[in-house]
Amino acid sequence: MKIALIAHDRKKDDLIQFVTAYQPILAQHTLYATGTTGQRVIDGTGLPVIRFQSGPLGGDQQIGAMIAQNQMDMVIFFRDPLTAQPHEPDVTALIRLCDVYGIPLATNMGTAEVLLKGLEEGFVDWRLIGERRG
Repeated sequence: MKIALIAHDRKKDDLIQFVTAYQPILAQHTLYATGTTGQRVIDGTGLPVIRFQSGPLGGDQQIGAMIAQNQMDMVIFFRDPLTAQPHEPDVTALIRLCDVYGIPLATNMGTAEVLLKGLEEGFVDWRLIGERRG
């Protein structure tokens, strides 16, 4: 599965803690991330991560393009709801695309844990059915 990892600045430490805790599960999948978040994951866990631009510079849109092309299976996006984001329209568009294309999306640690536990148990295998990827 292809999993996108994104975190606003004040949530990056939480994401690293989460990825560290679930490293055995995440290591079995292809990870993508926005710029700084991806580097933090690489540095903190040693997991390979395909990095895009940082969110404000288009990374959210790059992940959104993969979603629109049905090439992303899950998005874990630790959002900071208490801080205004200069690229909020991009964030909103990314969340909208997850809804449009039925991509599992977690915006906090609790939901992310449920998604990864479900992934581990095979509850997201429906994403693998058919020739859906390019």
